Amino acid sequence: MAEERRNGEPTELIYLPEPSWAPVLLAAGLAAAAASAFIWWPYGAIGAIVALFALLAWVRDSRASFARLPRHQRLTSAVLPAVPLKRPERPHP
Repeated sequence: MAEERRNGEPTELIYLPEPSWAPVLLAAGLAAAAASAFIWWPYGAIGAIVALFALLAWVRDSRASFARLPRHQRLTSAVLPAVPLKRPERPHP
C-alpha cells in the first residue's frame, strides 16, 4: 500500500496580480504613438491618450490589489542560525 503523503501548511502565501488588459492597451498606445512619427500624426495623439488611460488604470488596479493584501503573515518556518554551521574537522591521515 502506498503511504499517503501530506504537505504541511504553507510557510508563506503568494499573491498573484489579477488579470488585466491594461498592459496590452499601454503597449498598443505606445506603439501607435511611436508609429505616428512615420504615419499620420492623429494616430500618435490617440495612442498617447490610450496609453495614458491604460497606465492610470494599471496603477489604480495595482494599488487596489496591494491594499487588499494582509499586513502581516504568520511565519511557521524554522529560524536560521545566525552563524553558519561548520563541518567538524577530521584528523588528517
